[in-house]
Amino acid sequence: MAGDGELWIFGYGSLMWRPDFAHVERRPAMLARYHRCFCIVSTHHRGTPRRPGLVLGLDRGGACQGVAYRVADADAVDVLAYLRQRELVNGVYREVSAPVMLLDESKRDVRAITYIVERCHPSYARTQPLAAQATMIRSAHGLSGNNLDYLINTVRHLQTAGIRERTLERLVAKAAPHVAQMAALTARARVTSPSLASPCAAGLCRVTARMPLRDRQARALARLRKDQRRRFLYRLRLTG
Repeated sequence: MAGDGELWIFGYGSLMWRPDFAHVERRPAMLARYHRCFCIVSTHHRGTPRRPGLVLGLDRGGACQGVAYRVADADAVDVLAYLRQRELVNGVYREVSAPVMLLDESKRDVRAITYIVERCHPSYARTQPLAAQATMIRSAHGLSGNNLDYLINTVRHLQTAGIRERTLERLVAKAAPHVAQMAALTARARVTSPSLASPCAAGLCRVTARMPLRDRQARALARLRKDQRRRFLYRLRLTG
């Protein structure tokens, strides 16, 4: 396989628009056998134990278009240390080396480091209907802000990169129909509109925060003891 001996990193979420590590090459790329979805419960950055949110992960099945970064040999150790500190902090992600295809004129296959969801982690949210995901996302707010902002900004960044994620766009339409409708009008008008995420997300959070929490998995997660949450920290120690 072309690219053996080189360090490539595959990004599918925030690593696409905020890598924050040194690299010498950036290419659009496709990862097979995994897809991007909201499959991780957040009780810190985008939610709370009482009202959890959902954040992105790579789960089995399908394919995922993202970005592949080539890292210089001299920076490899530092880049891996940074990524492990960033991605493996609570064990919900697992570091793997997987084949990706570069979506440029070369169409090369390279092996890249990426971070998939750890399915046996208590924060893993198994596939649930979009309506259920939308309900969780609408009502969640954490230290890093509204969960709805996170969803909307993710879809906007993907669209800016020329990537259409139909499932995530439908999720926006269910979680924030006003934003989805305005985005469609803006696209047809070919004008730039101010950010609509924060006011809408704030309003929806205020309304849905009064709704009863119905997600059984979220309730179970909130009851976990601290020692249970620490079970997966071993991955950081093993790869550090």
